[in-house]
Amino acid sequence: MEYEYWLAAMVGLSNQKKIVLRRRVKSAESIYNIEEKELKKFSFLNEADCHAIKEAQKRIDLDREYERLLQKDIRLITCMQTEYPARLHHIADKPYALYVKGKLPAEEQKSVAVVGARNCTPYGEKFAREYARSLAECGIQIISGLARGIDGSGQRGALLGGGCTFAVVGNGVDICYPRENRGLYEDILTHGGGIMSELPPGTPPLSWHFPRRNRIISGLSDLVLVMEAKEQSGSLITADLALEQGKDVYALPGPADSALSRGCNRLIAQGAGILLSPRELMEEAAVLGLAGRKNIAENNSERKTMLETKENMVYSSVNLYPKSAGQIMEECALDAGETFAALTSLEIRGMIQQISKNYYIRT
Repeated sequence: MEYEYWLAAMVGLSNQKKIVLRRRVKSAESIYNIEEKELKKFSFLNEADCHAIKEAQKRIDLDREYERLLQKDIRLITCMQTEYPARLHHIADKPYALYVKGKLPAEEQKSVAVVGARNCTPYGEKFAREYARSLAECGIQIISGLARGIDGSGQRGALLGGGCTFAVVGNGVDICYPRENRGLYEDILTHGGGIMSELPPGTPPLSWHFPRRNRIISGLSDLVLVMEAKEQSGSLITADLALEQGKDVYALPGPADSALSRGCNRLIAQGAGILLSPRELMEEAAVLGLAGRKNIAENNSERKTMLETKENMVYSSVNLYPKSAGQIMEECALDAGETFAALTSLEIRGMIQQISKNYYIRT
């Protein structure tokens, strides 16, 4: 496999040409040892391609490099192996190989991508977490990119739902980016998920890596959910790639004056499915085959009916945008003691969250 690692990590030769050359020459080791005059017999290789291969042949420490890969618990899976995700065989410019920590998505289970803005609102975070959790509770795998904002919220939701989630990153799998998602990175691996990339270990998170990795996120998914997105964003790139791959796309509607909802609203106007509730999504998206299954929206409704009257009043006052305890007290016509008792009870139940001093949102 050290020669496969060499071919996978080679720069200057496209995925498609690596695949064609690998099939023609029969083994990566033979490519490593091929003479220049033999390379020139392949009409699909130009002068720059031949130069890239000859430069790569100068690397001599393949055994040591591949051993370091294994020491980091990173697997290399090429498109020639049966373990390679079947869904990726059907996308344009499929990766020649994937570097993987943990597991790959199970082929027999449905997968849904949850993507959106990094600088999202509490509204987007809440619904990313809710949809992912609901889908995970029904045995659906969640695919995303480990980014801050919507990606991270969706993947945390999947873990809260007891499911598996898989991150496709725009850097080496031995690097956690962003750093604040280190806990999530570890939790994904601990709970049966995986981290994957087409980039070799040690590759930094450069800006142009992320749009390219989006084709893998959509490629691994049966359905793509866009939770919040500006009109020009990476999430819309993922949506476009999903449509090119023949996948359905759903978007979360939002306020007309919110820049972070304009991309989603535009997708809906262009014919994307509209996300109204996890239950309706699963009833409508026949590809998931989950109509009638219990979900988080139902669980939230059940929890709400169990609240005391004053707690119910306070819960109804809190919404997805931060609201102060003073505002809640005024709207509910309660005194300070009653208001804070209800807020504390709701926070303990996990139904609301204090995001700053005496400011609350629904979870």
